Amino acid sequence: MESQFRNAILQKVADSQDAPLLQLTRRDVWLPSVKNKATAVIGMRRAGKTSLLWQILADRHAAGIPREGLLYFSFEDERLAGMQVHDLNLVVDAFYRLHPDWRDTRRASFFLDEIQLVPGWEMFARRLLDSEKLELFLSGSSARLLSREVATSMRGRAMETVVTPFSFREVLRHQGYEPAEPITHPTKAARSRMDHALAEYLIAGGFPEAQGLDTRNRLELLRNYVDIVLLRDVVERHNLSQPQVLRWLVQQLLGNAAGAFSINKFHADLKSRGVAIAKDTLHHLLAHLEDAFLLCSIGIATTSVRRRQVNPRKVYPVDTGIMALYDRSGKAGTGHALETVVLHELQRRGAEVAYVRTPNGFEVDFHARFLTGDEMLLQVCADLDAPETLAREVRALQEAAAIWPHACLHLIALHMPAKMPALPGIQVHHAADWLLHEEIG
Repeated sequence: MESQFRNAILQKVADSQDAPLLQLTRRDVWLPSVKNKATAVIGMRRAGKTSLLWQILADRHAAGIPREGLLYFSFEDERLAGMQVHDLNLVVDAFYRLHPDWRDTRRASFFLDEIQLVPGWEMFARRLLDSEKLELFLSGSSARLLSREVATSMRGRAMETVVTPFSFREVLRHQGYEPAEPITHPTKAARSRMDHALAEYLIAGGFPEAQGLDTRNRLELLRNYVDIVLLRDVVERHNLSQPQVLRWLVQQLLGNAAGAFSINKFHADLKSRGVAIAKDTLHHLLAHLEDAFLLCSIGIATTSVRRRQVNPRKVYPVDTGIMALYDRSGKAGTGHALETVVLHELQRRGAEVAYVRTPNGFEVDFHARFLTGDEMLLQVCADLDAPETLAREVRALQEAAAIWPHACLHLIALHMPAKMPALPGIQVHHAADWLLHEEIG
């Protein structure tokens, strides 16, 4: 068996190094840079983790590392089925057999994709960092390569980078329409193009394979993504005994995207239907769905631990494209889609995000705190044309500002009046402009 693996691995290493560098849509992903640490590339299935590995490989080559010192190796190969941890060293041997002058003298870069398919891979990765002179990147499906597991199994030897579906800027780049310069005073034609592109993005989302598909093919593709995540990354991985409850939970969460969710209320609803399940189990299911990157949730902005625990969380899908799979209202849901996109953009920019509820019952969509210490309060709205809508959004921001006095105030909208009234202390943004703005504020 080992000789079978050896021949296949030798062939894969040789083929990989002869392969041309792929020309892919460039991703704006934050990469950690800490000496003697592996980089674990994680994220939902089909978000583009393998593409990012090739992008990093190409960047290393452009920075001066010879092609021979860059190895991309995928373990998703039927010839490698049944590999065990002790077989992994065959990959290292195959590489240094081809390039013996690199061993212990020059720093190679290894990109090991789908490595979680080999049981015990963590021990191999740690040993590789300790015994070989190389830079190590690891990636794989979230079924087994989860952030909390990487942190535990690698014992502090790995840093994470999360790959999400395309941002709005990345979609424009993928389509060949990325603005060359920041938009400050766009022409009417440019405004129309950007607004149209954003409207399309809010519906289609950012999964790379979904770009350019007609509605039916896109929805079937995204439905397949969700089904695989639920089956492999949650049901099979955690050996769930009540998979139907999981599907009801997902329907509730994604059918009410950007809405508040209470475990207690959902538990009471299940109980009324005669479904016996513990609240702790529901908490675990929500955590499993977040671990698999299908969705994320944010809590209320407060310094009180108890208040944060007793208040509902707001739940958002990983991508706006999958919202249509669960919508039963027949409405466009544009506002919730825009809110979802703004949240993900804040997270890409490194913000810690929560929502705000004022003592008078007003809600502000996001409170964002950055590593710089900067704070923002952001209200997101699809349409500000109606004066009462504008007044409501402004009042919510003003009330929240009394609670968070150091936060700058932002109002983000798709549509706004032709003559926007002056709003002292509040920065008003067209949504497309804000999403394409690369700075924090």
